[in-house]
Amino acid sequence: MQKSLLYLFAGTGISFLLNYFLLGSQGWKLDLYYGFAFGLAWGTAYFLDDEKFALPQKLMYSFVAMAVLIVIGLLVFNMELAVPSLIKFSMVFVAYYVFASFRKTKSLRK
Repeated sequence: MQKSLLYLFAGTGISFLLNYFLLGSQGWKLDLYYGFAFGLAWGTAYFLDDEKFALPQKLMYSFVAMAVLIVIGLLVFNMELAVPSLIKFSMVFVAYYVFASFRKTKSLRK
């Protein structure tokens, strides 16, 4: 769990800095929100990369994380700005498991 939180904060920070300074800022709040989507996906994927979670549980937890992103996005921004965070979350989450599938253990944790 601690490493998952580390990935959440590291992913948020790295993505925010890249978006804000290198890729063209859309405002620091929106860049931080999109960075949080990246970090949340990375941390969630790492947390769920364990045998103790069945596939339905992984699906449920990822949907809960996406719901949290949408709620935050709707409270702070509007729907047009909240939806790209789901796309970013989904891309990072799926990419984590695609990379894991190339390993013999089917996990990036081991």
